[in-house]
Amino acid sequence: MNDPDKILTINSGSTSLKFALFQMVPSEKRLLSGKLDHIGSGSGRCEAKDSQGAVIWQESLPLPDHRAGLARFFAWFETAAPSDGIDAVGHRLVHGGPVFGAPRLLTSPVLQTLQDLSGLAPDHLPHELEAVRSIRKLKPDLPQVGCFDTAFHRSMPFFARTYALPLSLRKEGLVHYGFHGISCEYVFSVLEKILPPERAQGRIVLAHLGGGASMTAIHGGKSVDTTMGFTPTSGLVMGTRCGDLDPGIVLYLLRERGLRLTTVARLLSEESGLLALSESSGEMRDLLSAEATDSKAAAAVEIFCYQARKFLASLAAALEGLDMLVFTGGIGENAPEIRERICEPLAFLGLQIDRERNRKNEPIISSEKSRVEIRVVPTDEERMIARHTQALVRSGRASLEPIR
Repeated sequence: MNDPDKILTINSGSTSLKFALFQMVPSEKRLLSGKLDHIGSGSGRCEAKDSQGAVIWQESLPLPDHRAGLARFFAWFETAAPSDGIDAVGHRLVHGGPVFGAPRLLTSPVLQTLQDLSGLAPDHLPHELEAVRSIRKLKPDLPQVGCFDTAFHRSMPFFARTYALPLSLRKEGLVHYGFHGISCEYVFSVLEKILPPERAQGRIVLAHLGGGASMTAIHGGKSVDTTMGFTPTSGLVMGTRCGDLDPGIVLYLLRERGLRLTTVARLLSEESGLLALSESSGEMRDLLSAEATDSKAAAAVEIFCYQARKFLASLAAALEGLDMLVFTGGIGENAPEIRERICEPLAFLGLQIDRERNRKNEPIISSEKSRVEIRVVPTDEERMIARHTQALVRSGRASLEPIR
């Protein structure tokens, strides 16, 4: 295919699937976006919105699995837009392991390798691969591309990605991978367009703060270090994920409390974080609304900001200085109070926020006197996936780069 135009992007979870459709030629345009929800139940929901945000599809029906959901999507799409065929599909795949360091055409050998890597991300990769295989059965001639959330961080130096574990385990793939790489890549592509080259190549911390949260140190356009490690559960406190904790806690839960592995996994990923601290919600907007009258909500917000400040300072140390801080993600883009609480105590690092600019969500929220420029840049992972998919399908290239 010489010039793929319509690119469908897929972000698949265990019980939901988000999609977006882009027209790439002559210029990028998001045509629609939507979600299949409650997959695996008898009460599934389907919804799609057009480029203006108007709902154009809303339906409730049983969705026993991903294939059924995707079959219903394609049936609806072909009826709603029969002349707007899809040329290729791009998937967000959470983990490329030690093998995949760039987007790949999802051929049968690649899918088998990813299946073998599923143990690195058992809560994510199996569902993502199920969506790929479902589309292969429904649309066998449709090219599919995998974009890996770990790929951007493959540039981290050896000392940043190495755990102090026996060599045999490190060779098995137990290393610091990092995640939110597609978001990092998109935001950095925006910075490259709007900044002089010397500024874009400077020392940057990118704070992707949302339901999942991480910070990444970037220098020379490459990832130097990042807060998420072997799994997306590590690093900052998140909506329902615990973030960093002493590994002895896991041993204690298994040995002394006798908890099952599945119970511990659910506790750390789904029952911890802001939800556990507040005992009410894992959503930052809920906690900010309640903190004036709810001491637990207030404590959850403060712990989140404290941890963010601590990690930000550590990444500034990894960069040996800081030129720019960039906020993105649902919280980073929309919560001025959180940005202010993170930045103000870090004046010693050269951060000085302008409260009025911050309140208005302006692109630059630092004051004129701030040594470190502070920006807000909306992320668009789906658009980045669409770009990679178009480029790879157009060229037919693939790359296989084992970590050395």
